[in-house]
Amino acid sequence: MKIDLTDTTASKINKALVEGRRAIGTPAVGMVLTMVIVTDEENAYDSIKAAEEASHEHPSRTLVVIKRHVRTPRDRTNSHLDADVRVGADAGTGETVVLRLYGEVSEHADSVVLPLLLPDAPVVVWWPVDAPEVPAKDPLGALAQRRITDMYAVEAPLAALEARAASYAPGDTDLAWTRLTPWRSMLAAALDQARTKVTSAAVESEAENPSAELLARWLEARLQVQVERVVTAGPVVTAVRLGTKNGEIVIDRPEGPLATLSLPGQPSRTLALKVRSTSELIAEELRRLDADEMYAVALRGDDTGGEESRA
Repeated sequence: MKIDLTDTTASKINKALVEGRRAIGTPAVGMVLTMVIVTDEENAYDSIKAAEEASHEHPSRTLVVIKRHVRTPRDRTNSHLDADVRVGADAGTGETVVLRLYGEVSEHADSVVLPLLLPDAPVVVWWPVDAPEVPAKDPLGALAQRRITDMYAVEAPLAALEARAASYAPGDTDLAWTRLTPWRSMLAAALDQARTKVTSAAVESEAENPSAELLARWLEARLQVQVERVVTAGPVVTAVRLGTKNGEIVIDRPEGPLATLSLPGQPSRTLALKVRSTSELIAEELRRLDADEMYAVALRGDDTGGEESRA
């Protein structure tokens, strides 16, 4: 069910949500969080689709904030709010409200979003593109327990990584880090099997890959070795090599969804290591909403300062 509201208010949107749920017989009590997506028209469709797919695992109210750019001084004085309210099958397993902000109201998006948050439920803010320099100090980011950015969406991802390291606050995370979960799990399992000290390491990836840099920093922090960065044709991270006195531990994924794991003295084996969709990454991030301390470690490149990251 879809309800279009023109030149509306937050109270009218809330009323439309209640009427929509009543019309299709869907209660709001099953929703576990509010997801706020701050995006533009170009990326809105893909972001909404990813959030709706993730809502099958995490039923939520999704608020999509689109700040429309004004073209003339007259438009700046024409401040109003349009909304597209979706409930039922049109919104995954939750509710979706697409908010289009015009004029001065676009500078106060938090005042529009605040009355629409589910009461007594966590808030997650996701910037698919154009994230603020300091997400925790952004007016919308300040409402959230979890703030999700994506360094893949910027022109200079490694520069963005340094900015994220400088501005990190508990609750921040990035999809460049989420993409590494299968790699980190397999590396941890491989080291458990090998039971030997790592003396050298290398991460192979395409150039300017933020996930590869985070992986290298995480390995440096956890293994206390210098990690070599090796540029390949990609796509994304293609291999990790860990040197030991018994030989190399290698996870190699040159392309496709399969990787090869090689351990000293053991036959090679094939592992599933596909590039996951955005909806899968968002669903993973919504499984835990506390501070991601390992992300903070990877940003810093060392395993010290844990207390400061929690301060």
